[in-house]
Amino acid sequence: MNILSAENLNKSYGEKTILENVSFGIDEGDRIGLIGVNGEGKSTFLKMLVGKEWPDSGTITKSGGITVHYLPQEPEFVPGVTVLEQVFAGDSPDMVLLRDYESAVEDAASSPGSQTAVDKLLRLQARMDAANAWQLEYEAKTILTKLSIHNFHASADLLSGGEKKRVALARALIQPSDLLVLDEPTNHIDDTTALWLETYLEHRKGALLMVTHDRYFLDRVANRILELHRGRLYSYEGNYEVFLEAKASRQEAEAASEAKRQNFLRNELKWISRGPRARGTKQKARTDRYHEVLSDSPDDTTLEFNPTAASSRLGKTVVEFEGVSKSYGDQVVIRDFDCILQRGDRIGIIGPNGVGKSTLLHLLAGHFGPDAGNVVVGSTVKFGYFAQEHEDLPEDKRVIESVQEIAATVVTREGERISAGQMLERFLFPSAVQWSPIRKLSGGEKRRLELLRALMTSPNVLLLDEPTNDLDIPTMSILESYLDEFPGVVVAVSHDRYFLDRVARKLWILDGSGKVNTYVGNVSEYLERQQVFEGEGTEGEVRKGRDERDVDAEKASPSARPRRNAPKFTFAEQREFETIDDSIAKVEEDLREVTDGLNRAGGDYELVQELYEKQQALKEQLEKLMDRWTYLNELAEAIAKYKQEMARL
Repeated sequence: MNILSAENLNKSYGEKTILENVSFGIDEGDRIGLIGVNGEGKSTFLKMLVGKEWPDSGTITKSGGITVHYLPQEPEFVPGVTVLEQVFAGDSPDMVLLRDYESAVEDAASSPGSQTAVDKLLRLQARMDAANAWQLEYEAKTILTKLSIHNFHASADLLSGGEKKRVALARALIQPSDLLVLDEPTNHIDDTTALWLETYLEHRKGALLMVTHDRYFLDRVANRILELHRGRLYSYEGNYEVFLEAKASRQEAEAASEAKRQNFLRNELKWISRGPRARGTKQKARTDRYHEVLSDSPDDTTLEFNPTAASSRLGKTVVEFEGVSKSYGDQVVIRDFDCILQRGDRIGIIGPNGVGKSTLLHLLAGHFGPDAGNVVVGSTVKFGYFAQEHEDLPEDKRVIESVQEIAATVVTREGERISAGQMLERFLFPSAVQWSPIRKLSGGEKRRLELLRALMTSPNVLLLDEPTNDLDIPTMSILESYLDEFPGVVVAVSHDRYFLDRVARKLWILDGSGKVNTYVGNVSEYLERQQVFEGEGTEGEVRKGRDERDVDAEKASPSARPRRNAPKFTFAEQREFETIDDSIAKVEEDLREVTDGLNRAGGDYELVQELYEKQQALKEQLEKLMDRWTYLNELAEAIAKYKQEMARL
């Protein structure tokens, strides 16, 4: 049964088209995921469907009597209400009854000797019995607990932004509605809560329309995908995986159609260019057809990206923690943590909200020091820090100017020089947008700009604090492709399981006790292993990863220990290992000087040829040194690992 239909919707803001002749419908069993690039108008589209905004033209029709509940990205709270009052807001009889009952409970508790308060509570309990509202109250408190909200009578005004979003989500889930519209429901919840929410929505009755950038969430919950792109709406039956396959097929068909169009235009251009224009009716029709096809350019929905990871060289020492501890008052956040970051590390930091994940990143970056222990940072380390908090971007500055003030160009490992404008293009900022003031960007576009500014510093250690918050799926795919090519170290705090599975090969798990546990593997494996071992061993114990289990097996069975020669440096290799960083730095400096000379040589062809030959020779020398540097560092890591294993036995 159709519960909502939209016909020929049009919406624009100035020159920006949000919707262009969009028509679609929602049936009562639909669980729809709406995706698209930030700035395309997804939130505006949702607001129009729920009556918060209006289209410029077109109609939205709801079936008689259906109820709609909407969770915005930034929920509004009534001042002075408690958590439960906020959850039970609304005009439905059940919500009014539940608010009255909770208020009577508080009155009776605050006035234990008042017979009036007791009588009122008894009357409301009888009404709760008659309306069978106890289940609704129980469900609301269960949902709040699942969302890590435990003080039901706390003032909602005192909650953090993340807590307010979770309370608003609880309200959205408990309110009776035929169509539930959610804008970014997975922001501000951890991995375990996201899994619970997936299951809850899978079994919820009624239609669902949601904007979310959590791809696992879309894959499990959605049975239909809507893609908003350049004012047009594309519909795909199935979950996110089916959407990817269907979109690839559609784009292949569009590419074939475009190839035919280009071939037609080439042939017609030859005919039109033969000489004087023919004036006959047949020839004129052919000319008109040519111009019609020429103007019918395809709507490009393909977002191509060639990852360009620019970074500076990283030396032997990256970051080392020795007995690091950090507390806030009586709360111990990090306790006696030892770690050695090594070149190529990809680490994800996970744990419940508020246990110190961001604090650990700040300690790595040196934003503040530990209360105890030592932090050693290598001399060649150049941090790139992408904070969870939004950066204060200069609103009146143009987009390209804000990037150029970080760096006008970046140089890739292959020596390719990429301009700020080209990097903006690769991060989905077309040339027209680059010259717009930042204040005209959407919140998601500003977040994407902040990410690019962090990457333009050419870091070799990337510290990412919830990088996928407010980023759209295409931008996350770009970031993941970038990190695939990134030669340095990546440490990321994220609740996005898909992102961590793509990026992290090791996890640091914080459980609130101050201990940081290590798991070798990705987050899906860890969560699955936690479910398998649930109820076994000490409560809260973090299960060991693959590598650590192998070491335990070796300890348990001496005969199973591998017999191998200890890796070690020769005398010459040890000397080379100690000096190769300086050798590389010298060649890199010589290469920069020669390249600058080439850029200044102009029309002096003899000098150009001479410098070009020097440049190629230096590049070849640098490549050999880097290969040697890689071998020596891998050998050093193997030696260190062997020593650690021997120390454990």
